[in-house]
Amino acid sequence: MRIEKCYFCSSNVYPGHGTVFVRNDGKTFRFCRSKCHKNFKMKRNPRKVRWTKAFRKAAGKEMAIDSTFEFEKRRNVPVRYDRDLMQTTIKAMKRVQEVRARRERAFYKQRMAGNKDMQKAQDLKEVQKNINLISTPMIKAKEQIQKVAESSKQMDIE
Repeated sequence: MRIEKCYFCSSNVYPGHGTVFVRNDGKTFRFCRSKCHKNFKMKRNPRKVRWTKAFRKAAGKEMAIDSTFEFEKRRNVPVRYDRDLMQTTIKAMKRVQEVRARRERAFYKQRMAGNKDMQKAQDLKEVQKNINLISTPMIKAKEQIQKVAESSKQMDIE
């Protein structure tokens, strides 16, 4: 059995799931769910729809170039079953998955590195913009002292 990729969002389509759209010229399009099929029929570009893998790669949100992707390519050459080959293949798959996860974590950290400083700058700008809404205990104490002083002045005048 073969796990296909959705034509629109590039997610996995397992056997017995999803739909297949066959055009008059014989080209087939596999979709993981009706959402992808409807977006395809509406002639939407997957690179402009924010929830697709194509958008994430185009926007630099996911790794686009990495040597671990070479292992995932489809190979059309059938190989005769060999127990040792299967064991080494499974070990290699696990190792490749570990390497890819580590690289994705590093990619994410590198991508998010400047966000803390940017967020802090935005917060400071927001505070400066709305400084009149902030009342600290010192300001409240000064206001109370002024009120007491004003009321005592009025008492002295009367």
